[in-house]
Parts: sequence; structure tokens; C-alpha cells
Amino acid sequence: MTTITTTATTTATEPVDQAVRHYDRFLAEHYTWMLGGDLDALAAVQRDSLAAWGVTPESAAGPVAGALAVDLGCGPGHTSLALAGLGFDSVLAVDLSRPLLGELAAHAIHLPAVRPVRADVRTALRELVRPGSAEAVVCLGDTLTHLPTRGDVAALFADVAAALTPGGTAVFGYRDLTVPLTGTDRFLPVRATEDRIMTCFLEYPDDYNDYTVVVHDLIHTRDTDGAGADTGATADPDADPDPDADWTLTTHSYRKLRLSHAWVLEQLRTAGLWVRHEESGAGGMRTVVLERARAGRSRSRSRSRSQSRSQSRGQDSDQ
Repeated sequence: MTTITTTATTTATEPVDQAVRHYDRFLAEHYTWMLGGDLDALAAVQRDSLAAWGVTPESAAGPVAGALAVDLGCGPGHTSLALAGLGFDSVLAVDLSRPLLGELAAHAIHLPAVRPVRADVRTALRELVRPGSAEAVVCLGDTLTHLPTRGDVAALFADVAAALTPGGTAVFGYRDLTVPLTGTDRFLPVRATEDRIMTCFLEYPDDYNDYTVVVHDLIHTRDTDGAGADTGATADPDADPDPDADWTLTTHSYRKLRLSHAWVLEQLRTAGLWVRHEESGAGGMRTVVLERARAGRSRSRSRSRSQSRSQSRGQDSDQ
């Protein structure tokens, strides 16, 4: 038997709170599981990626004492852990989700470099980071599409450029949802284990034209307690799942921005960030690695050197 629990789609009249509520009330408890379930393993993979992209606590002159990195939309913190592992002396981990920040704080209790901070990514850099002081700013995990408007995205790019040291590195990851999916392609399997299954369903409403997409998260969970819940007995965590156990379907919906890659690149150039490397992934996922130009270096020279490094790192990442 399947029990169904649903919640209404959060309306666009609450653009800031809707993503926070979605995570705090629904997705946060599943988020690390959704990514694979092991924060240390996730951090190790992310550390390798960041190193390949040139995200290191060094400048052209060598290692930087007191190097600062900022992780915007840190979630449970695997990227923050990776940045600390790369040698950054201070990692500012910013998010609005209390449960996810709590998970990171518990995991990083012996890593004084990692500082979880509950703050809005739209204002965090201006409020918490001295201009020109960050060696790296990363914003991954589709955080950009959680912002209320495209204007907020463009303003964030400008804030990142202002926060970076000359030659500092920025990395943005986001999903390009501008091309509507149709039919069964709108159902996106996320992860499935013996006691949990997650699927996303995308809906492209007419009310805001091409501005947003409604994301419906559907999570089936199986009752693994079995008879123990009724008898008071402790369930055996190593026991095989009961094939006859009940499943519960829980759903929640929220809106995401639709950001075209061409628009994002144009806004990044406007903010004064030059592309060093780009990657494309499944489901429209995009990763862009950028550099804040050093003083006295022309745009053409910056771009030439950036393209050279991009080709080299791109070959390494493809191997």
C-alpha cells in the first residue's frame, strides 16, 4: 500500500522564502542521501574537481596567508569541506537552510577553517566579505536558479567580482532549463535505494512565460521499522527490507529560474569576470570557471591566457 502526502506549490509572491521552505520542510532531510549519502566521499570528488579548475589558495606570487574562500548556497557542505581540504585558511559556508547548516556544522566540528553562516546569498558578500579579499567564490548545486529574479543573479555576479582578489577564481554551477521538456522526459530520476526513491517532475506553466519552471519533487519512502513500530521492539538496521512494507509518497513543489547559458555568460562579462573553463553535464547542467582580471592586464591578454589554461584543464578533466 502507498500512502500519499502532498503539499501545495509555493507561489511566486514569496520568492525568497519558497526555496527555504522547500528545503527546510521537505528536501533537507533527504539532501545528502540524494547526492550519494557520504559527505566525505562527496567532498573528495569535489576537491579533485576544484583543483582541476584551478581553485587553490594561491596567487601568481605563491601561497596566500589567510586565504579566504566563500561557498554560496553550501547545503550540507561537501564543497566547503573540499575547499578546506585544498588548504584555504577560512571557508565561509553560506546558506539559509538551518537543517543543512546544522548538518555541516556537525560534520566540520574538527575543521576550524569552515565557518557555517546563515545568510542570504544575495547580500552575504557585501555584508560579510571585505572587497577584494576572497581568493575564491563558488556557487554550485543549482543555487543560482533558486534566486527570485534574473536581476538578482546579475547583481550576485557583480558582488562576486567585487569580493574577489585580482586574479581570484569564481565557479558557478547551474541548470539551463530554458528548453522545455515534453512528455515523459519531464520525469527525472534522481536516486533510488531499497527504502527510498526520488523523482523530479518539471512543469512549464504559462503564467510567467519563460521565466520560471515548477519543480515537483516526489519521494517514496518505505517503512523499514516493520512490526517494531507497533510492538516497541528495536528494528534491526541490518535486516533486509520487508517486501510487503508500506510505501509513503511525499511531494512538494517550488519554482526555479530559467537561465540561458548565453545570458549568463553575458552577465558574467558585464560583471568583469572572464571565462577560464566551461563544462556541460547531464540534464542541462553547466559549470563555468572564471577569473577576476588582474590590474593592468587587458581583456584580450586575460582571455588568451584563460583559454590556454581552459584547454589544458579540459583535457585533464576528460581523461
